[in-house]
Amino acid sequence: MSTEEVRRGLAGVVADTSSISVVDEQSGSLLYRGYPVPQLSESRSFEEVAYLIWHGELPTSEELALFMDEERTRRQVPAELFEVTSRLPLTCHPMDVLRTATSFLGAQAPPGEADDMGHSVDLWAKLPTVVAAEQRRRRGLEPVLPDENLSFAENFFHMCFGSVPDAEVVRSFEISLVLYAEHGFNASTFTARVITSTGSDLFSAVTGAIGALKGPLHGGANEAVMALFQQVKDPNGADAWLGTELAAGHKVMGFGHRVYKHGDSRVPTMRGTLMKLAARSEEGASLMAVYQRLEQAMLDKKGLYPNLDYPSGPAYYLMGFDIPTFTPIFVMSRVTGWTAHIMEQKANNALIRPLSSYIGPPLRALPVQPTGK
Repeated sequence: MSTEEVRRGLAGVVADTSSISVVDEQSGSLLYRGYPVPQLSESRSFEEVAYLIWHGELPTSEELALFMDEERTRRQVPAELFEVTSRLPLTCHPMDVLRTATSFLGAQAPPGEADDMGHSVDLWAKLPTVVAAEQRRRRGLEPVLPDENLSFAENFFHMCFGSVPDAEVVRSFEISLVLYAEHGFNASTFTARVITSTGSDLFSAVTGAIGALKGPLHGGANEAVMALFQQVKDPNGADAWLGTELAAGHKVMGFGHRVYKHGDSRVPTMRGTLMKLAARSEEGASLMAVYQRLEQAMLDKKGLYPNLDYPSGPAYYLMGFDIPTFTPIFVMSRVTGWTAHIMEQKANNALIRPLSSYIGPPLRALPVQPTGK
C-alpha cells in the first residue's frame, strides 16, 4: 500500500516555476511580472497589462500603438462561426458556446502552424466578439460588428449594447479585466498547462481551460454571487439568511480563497469600483447595503474575507451585463494569463503526470469461473 503524503487538491504542492505572477508574501499583493496589480489597475489600460503579461515588460508608446492596432484588426470572426453557435440551444450556458467557438477557431488555424503569440492575440481579440454576440442572441438580437476605432473595453460595450457608456463605467470594466487577467496556477491555468505538457496545441489548452473555468467553484463563482444578491434584497435579513445557509452546510460563494488567508489583495480595488457604480442608482445603493452587511456577517461568523468574485458580480450587473455573461467576461481577461502560461510551459516542458495513493483492494487472486454443465 502507498505511504506517500497525499495533498488533496494539490494544496501546498509546488508543481513548477513561473515568472508570470505571484502573491508577494511580504506585501500580500498579487504581482504581474513584479508589478503590484492594484497599481496596474489604477494607472494602466488593459491593453498595456496584456502586453506585460505576454512580453514580461510594459510596452513603450510605440510598442503599445502597434500592439493595439494588431488587436483591433483581429476582432472580426468568420461568419461560419456564428452559423455554428446559432445552432446551439439557448438552454446551454454561454460558456459552452465560448468553448465551442474556441475549438472552432482552433480547427480553422492552418495545420502545423505554431505561432502561439499570434494565436494568443487572435483569441484575445475574437473572444469578446463571440461573448457579445451570444448575449445578444439570448436577447433575440443580431450581432453588432466590432469597431476598430474603439478600445478593447469600449468595443465590448459597443458589441453588447450598440453604444458605449460614459468613461467611468468603461474604466470600471477595464479595471475588472486587469484584476482578472492572471492568477498563477489556478485550476483553469493548471488545466491549460497539463494539456500543453502533452504536446497539444494552444487552442486545445484554452478550450480545456474554459471547461475548468465554467465550474462554480472557479470562474462561475461571480455568477453565483449575483444569485446570492437576488435572494438577499434587504440588508436587515442578511444575517438570518447567512445563518440559515451555514447551518445547512451550504457554501456561500464569493468568500475565502486558497491562496489568500487575510483577504484577496484585488478586492479593495474592485470594491471601490463597485461603490462608484452603486452610487449612480437607487438599485445600486440598495445592493451595496446588502453587500456591506453580508460581508461583515461572514467575517463575524466564519472569519472569511471576500474574494474578487464578490464585488465583480454585482459590478457587472450594474454595468448592464446579463448574469450568464459574467464568466465569459472572465475568459476575455484570463485568456491573456492562460496563453502566457501555455507559452511558458512549452518553453521548458515536462509532461505533467502526478501519482495517486491507491486505496483499493490489495493484490488478490482472480476467482475461478464455475464450469458450465
